[in-house]
Amino acid sequence: MTATTHESLFPALPDSADAVLDGLDPEQRAVATALHGPVCVLAGAGTGKTRAITHRIAYGVRAGILQPTSVLAVTFTARAAGEMRGRLRQLGAGGVQARTFHSAALRQLQYFWPRAIGGEMPRLLERKVQLVAEAGARCRIRLDRNELRDVTGEIEWCKVTQTVPEEYATAAAKTRRDVPRDPAEVAKIYTTYEQLKRDRGVIDFEDVLLLTVGVLQDRPDVADTVRSQYQHFVVDEYQDVSPLQQRLLELWLGGRDDLCVVGDASQTIYSFTGATPDYLLGFRSRHPDATVVKLVRDYRSTPQVVGLANGLLAQARGQAAAHRLELVSQREGGPEPVYAEYSDEPAEAEGAARRIKDLIAAGVRPSEIAVLYRINAQSEVYEQALADAGVPYQLRGAERFFERPEVREAGLLLRGAARASTDPGQTETVPEQVRAVLSSRGWASEPPSGSGAVRDRWESLAALVRLAEDFAAARQDATLSDFVAELDERANAQHAPTVEGVTLGSLHAAKGLEWDAVFLVGLTEGTLPITYAKTDEQVEEERRLLYVGVTRARLHLSLSWALSRSPGGRGGRKPSRFLDGLRPGSAPRGARGQGAGAGGAERGSGGRKRRGPVLCRVCGRTLSEAGEIKLMRCEDCPSDLDEALYERLRAWRMEQAKALGQPAYCVFTDKTLLAIAEVRPDGEAELSQIAGVGARKLDKFGADVLALCAGLEPGADQAPEGSSEESEEEAEK
Repeated sequence: MTATTHESLFPALPDSADAVLDGLDPEQRAVATALHGPVCVLAGAGTGKTRAITHRIAYGVRAGILQPTSVLAVTFTARAAGEMRGRLRQLGAGGVQARTFHSAALRQLQYFWPRAIGGEMPRLLERKVQLVAEAGARCRIRLDRNELRDVTGEIEWCKVTQTVPEEYATAAAKTRRDVPRDPAEVAKIYTTYEQLKRDRGVIDFEDVLLLTVGVLQDRPDVADTVRSQYQHFVVDEYQDVSPLQQRLLELWLGGRDDLCVVGDASQTIYSFTGATPDYLLGFRSRHPDATVVKLVRDYRSTPQVVGLANGLLAQARGQAAAHRLELVSQREGGPEPVYAEYSDEPAEAEGAARRIKDLIAAGVRPSEIAVLYRINAQSEVYEQALADAGVPYQLRGAERFFERPEVREAGLLLRGAARASTDPGQTETVPEQVRAVLSSRGWASEPPSGSGAVRDRWESLAALVRLAEDFAAARQDATLSDFVAELDERANAQHAPTVEGVTLGSLHAAKGLEWDAVFLVGLTEGTLPITYAKTDEQVEEERRLLYVGVTRARLHLSLSWALSRSPGGRGGRKPSRFLDGLRPGSAPRGARGQGAGAGGAERGSGGRKRRGPVLCRVCGRTLSEAGEIKLMRCEDCPSDLDEALYERLRAWRMEQAKALGQPAYCVFTDKTLLAIAEVRPDGEAELSQIAGVGARKLDKFGADVLALCAGLEPGADQAPEGSSEESEEEAEK
């Protein structure tokens, strides 16, 4: 638990404007006091961005610089907007508006409709799927339930990117979208859908933004009224804005520059919905005089988790990667990330369940544990493993596996097939019968090439096929009726309580959340990155998705993969390429000269080549655990620690850390100091062989360390030089 993320529910109201600034770190204070002109806050995961911007607004209000009713704070979810309003009230700035883009636009549209357009505002269409289905029927294009959902998603994408039906085919090809139907068919349905809305006098959620933009563009009097109301804007999660939202923001501003944006390009994971980090990354070019503040002090995660997150992004490419933030943990050290390889998926799930039970037994609350995966279809095996282990769980961002429409439909079909299968001479195996039934509902031996609902449906049905194969392998005399009975038993067993349950969720659904312990599972090629991520941009978004998963963990982090799908299968799978250079015994893919992050793999600097396997200097065994690699010996091998030297090194490290204004581990970690005190190097060559002593640290601190090892006092001319940014860059190397 951290003070930043677990503040009291009822904090005392600050008694003055200056008191609002109490407890902020230097960068957060810089954000809070930058109240004029354009401001861009580049905020890494866990760095207290919401704290910084709410204190900024509250400080401006309490100091009399900002009028509460003149501020509009915009974010992307109702939950985030509610949290922001609550924090502002606790800081004495209760009159500030904090809303989502849609909520703010809808409020303005409802108010100005009679004046700008006249008459009664059209009814808001809550669910557009039914109207899209009717549009498809009008076009004589038959859509199944999954295609319907995907076509609806394409229409939403078109509207937020301001793509008209006539331009859809070109835009889809240019952005390499996996379209659910022929682009011409999608465009035709889109056109008909818009006509049906007009005929029935309804608008959808995207229309709310489009119409508000239209009113502000066409009616200068309305625009002037809005701009006189709101003079100061704050936009959270700015990396997720769409072109339509950006246009609305520009109209709200009307050429003014009283704007504060907050975001992190490394957490852009919703580009398929039209979100783009371009506006965040180009903010400085549009506002050359902008104040730019970087928040890199991570209050959420331990140095071990942060080191892995930094290492993951160090291998990234592209525009967003060029603007990545190197996080610096502010927490005490914790356990190293655990990397686990399993023979098959059930073994991986059972291994996760065992570790979760151990954590719960050690005092970690189930609600502070999460299992995160790439696609929702992966949940079933973890639901079963946790149910078998007696661990309560809850699903986030998805229905329970056996409550999914396609799974319930499949169950009905299989039950009917089992009743009809009375032929005692039945020669088809249970898996063959299941495949035959499910092939009529979208299952095929190969997955569909695209993403979205069609892929999710296939994954669910494929999970049933795999279950049938495993069931038949365990019970060779089983019938289809036996398998249906097994499905019923599994469905009943998985109704676990949701209170204090372990969270099962997709990586996308985990954005904005955090837990004490996070299990990132199924990290194999083809799943992360997903098979349909073909372009460099798509692959990099998959890397950012894993980064979001890593940075959800406060203390415990586990990363795992399975070599085969089912027990006894051919173990041909490979761990995700994103783990290359991070997991023990691996090297960075592409040999681009960028070092690994953490978790037991050495992290180099510059163009230094990676070392080979690290051997225990006592018994000679190859080391794989991160802590052992740091020590250069097995944990249970005899230690020849020079305790007096170790204490001198610790005291020296504290002095260096104070001089740098950074946490002590930014100089050397505890494990590195222990290794130095055990090896007692007598020269730079020997010191450089110790894990955690990079080339820059050797140059900066080597003379001091060697002097201490020789029983001498460090030279006065060896005080650390360089900026805090340099020390941050070297953290955990």
